[in-house]
Amino acid sequence: MNASAILKQYFGYDNFRLGQREVIDAILEGRDALAIMPTGAGKSLCFQVPALLMDGITLVISPLISLMQDQVNALIQSGVPAAYINSSLTVSQTYKALSKARSGAYRIIYVAPERLEAPSFQEFVKNAVISMIAVDEAHCVSHWGQDFRPSYLQINDFVAALPKRPAVTAFTATATDLVKDDIIRLLGLKNPFMRSTGFNRENLYFEVRHPKDKFAELESYLRGYEAGNTRKTSGGEAGFSGANPTESGIIYCATRKTVDEVASRLNAIGIHASRYHAGMGQEERTAAQLDFIHDRTNIVVATNAFGMGIDKSNVAFVVHYNMPKNMESYYQEAGRAGRDGSPAECILLFSRQDIMINQLLIEKNDQAEATDDYRRLREMETYCTTTKCLRQHILDYFHDDGQYKCGYCSNCRTGHKLTDVTVDAQKILSCVYRMRGRFGLAMVIDVLRGAQTKKVMGARLNSLKTYGIMEGYPADEIRQIAHFLIQQGYIHVAGDKYPVLQTADKAFDVLSGGAVVEMPLMRAAATDIKPKTKDKTKTEPDTEYLIKLKELRLKLAKAEGVPAFVIFSDAALRDMCDKLPMDDESFLSVSGVGEVKLKKYGSVFLEAIRMLAEK
Repeated sequence: MNASAILKQYFGYDNFRLGQREVIDAILEGRDALAIMPTGAGKSLCFQVPALLMDGITLVISPLISLMQDQVNALIQSGVPAAYINSSLTVSQTYKALSKARSGAYRIIYVAPERLEAPSFQEFVKNAVISMIAVDEAHCVSHWGQDFRPSYLQINDFVAALPKRPAVTAFTATATDLVKDDIIRLLGLKNPFMRSTGFNRENLYFEVRHPKDKFAELESYLRGYEAGNTRKTSGGEAGFSGANPTESGIIYCATRKTVDEVASRLNAIGIHASRYHAGMGQEERTAAQLDFIHDRTNIVVATNAFGMGIDKSNVAFVVHYNMPKNMESYYQEAGRAGRDGSPAECILLFSRQDIMINQLLIEKNDQAEATDDYRRLREMETYCTTTKCLRQHILDYFHDDGQYKCGYCSNCRTGHKLTDVTVDAQKILSCVYRMRGRFGLAMVIDVLRGAQTKKVMGARLNSLKTYGIMEGYPADEIRQIAHFLIQQGYIHVAGDKYPVLQTADKAFDVLSGGAVVEMPLMRAAATDIKPKTKDKTKTEPDTEYLIKLKELRLKLAKAEGVPAFVIFSDAALRDMCDKLPMDDESFLSVSGVGEVKLKKYGSVFLEAIRMLAEK
């Protein structure tokens, strides 16, 4: 059997996605490998397919219990003999799993990095045939990764102690060049085959909002979600209907206090939401996570402690109530939406207070890398204030040189009109120059607006010629133009914890009148564009089919005690609605339907589809 046959028989796909075949072929040749693929691009198949073609056992090192449980459940559903070993098992359950592994019962074993040094596991691997070690979420090995796990640092020593070194492979969704170098060095990868398929997630819609009242904005968004409002995305009209019990969303907050407040206020207005943060008891956190995974709760409000191990394919939206501390964290968290390729939304609610919150968090951690943390925080702020394509901004940050057409982020969707702001730019640049690079943007704005604060008067900045020359201008308007001047290289930001503004060389062309500054301004605020709403009196046949099939899937999932997406992904159900299979052969043509799932679920889904078609 070859890789293509494995892909179809067990996983139900006719073709490999971008980059998968190359990585699989390299592994089958015995090479180490590093694959950087966006969430939803099929990283897991890159090690699961060769695992079924190689002699022996593949060990998958995974960071979180919930992640490995979900993935093992999905493998078992597809007919792949797999197991996991982590702290959720009792001592007797661990010994039983290892005993079955010795007898050849499993081809793939997921293990937490902390288990690698356990005596029982060490004894097992000494006598087992280990064909490959796959390190999932490999960015966890790096201090520069957003989810650093000290236990990942022992993986290299573990590999070195094996009787025979197997192929070592590493997989991650987001890795800067610094993190990539760390992965290769700290995992001891030897001349690895490297493949990056880019960071673009075509199915995700990105939007940054600047609301005066964040909670009111969040409520409005969620009410629209419940009403079945739709938004134009790459996949067409993507509806999020409250009547659909399997569409879910995550709301990320910066602090535990904010999580508790937002969750409490949502429940008070009738929007059921659970909460999750590290300050809760283990039992309560586990319950919240399981309720979300099994679709007993649609919405979870959480800190960034939630999500890395959530292999949940049907998350329809991710809302950031606060700006994250860096682009790596943002893209990792936002990327938990639309894992199965279905259209999904990533909404960020930005305010100036978010910057101060993150600065306090950086100071609290007192890390040696604080200088870099402040720099990355400024880059995140730039994302929230840029007028250029949000998708392109993300891809530029990760040095993705691919040429992508967007058209479905808030900046592209709203559209901009070039406006001459030369006079205002001259006022701002002149003020920055006269303040001699000693102050930050907030102070520059105060001077321009003629503020009579203690800081302004104490520094005698009221004596500058630029003092009060933009009196009457809203502070946000000056800030918006200043950010544009920074992004275009007219103003340089120096310093880390306390950044100050300095005029760059190209600013003098503007000050002398030799250059014109044109700034793209939004034609209309993104939130002013009303999303189309479904006519509840009319139900399209495919929408009705999808709702019924999701209800059937949820019923089966509850009976088996597994998450609904483990039975079939939303993408598979949509494909069923498009193809309307009526027999086993046509059911096998559905993306995500392999031979095992055909035998297990084919008859019940085919019967449901026939009944719907007869209506």
